[in-house]
Formats: sequence, C-alpha cells, structure tokens
Amino acid sequence: MKAIETTGKIDGRGRLFLDRPLALANYSHVRIIVLVPEDTDIDPDDDPIETVLEGLQQGFHEAITGQTLPLSQMWDGIDDN
Repeated sequence: MKAIETTGKIDGRGRLFLDRPLALANYSHVRIIVLVPEDTDIDPDDDPIETVLEGLQQGFHEAITGQTLPLSQMWDGIDDN
C-alpha cells in the first residue's frame, strides 16, 4: 500500500475536501486516516500552506529574474546598531 500525505478540511456535514487534487490514476477506493489536531498541537507560529506557497513562488520569481544578492553581501551591516 502506498501512502500520500495531503491536507484538507471537513465541512459541517462531515465531508472531506482536499486542498489539492491527488495525481492518481486508476484508483477507485482508498483508505483514509484523519488526523485532527488537538488544542495543544496548534503552533501559533505555523504559517498556513497558502502563505508558504506564496513565499516560495515569490522567491523562485526573484531568483529567475535575477533579483538576488550575492551571498558575500547578505550579512553586510547586520551588526550595525
């Protein structure tokens, strides 16, 4: 059996909606394990997946278009007060 991790939401009627379609072919039945966070599992510093993806897309765009700093300049001025 193959495992795929993804995220989704459960609506008020108990239906599961995945955040993204699974790229699977010829599968008609699946087994599903639902992990529900408890109050103690929630990390307020975790960014939503959409925010992380937006940051990655922006970073790739900047890298492709040459909007980068040479590594030798990244720490210039970091100790200035």
